[in-house]
Amino acid sequence: MKIMNCPFNGPRNSSEFTCFGPVRPPIDPDTADDAAWSRHMFQLDNTPGVIREWWRHTPSNYFFIAERNTVTDEIVATYEPAALHGKAITPKEITPKEIMP
Repeated sequence: MKIMNCPFNGPRNSSEFTCFGPVRPPIDPDTADDAAWSRHMFQLDNTPGVIREWWRHTPSNYFFIAERNTVTDEIVATYEPAALHGKAITPKEITPKEIMP
């Protein structure tokens, strides 16, 4: 059994987790054309070594960042997104006018 350390729930069986891909900067939706979106979504680097990825603990729906060695599939470290970005990420506040003009 493979164990993964969740920053929120502690050590858990790896079957409780889902990988959501590498941590990378978003592209600007206002300026990106179809080719740029295609590259961003489907043409990922497959570099051997340690990469940062978004992971989710499925039962609690908790998202966090894991550093994983792509050669050995070893989880090197796990931490909350705030540790990487320096602050909690919160969604933009949207007023009802923005939703339904």
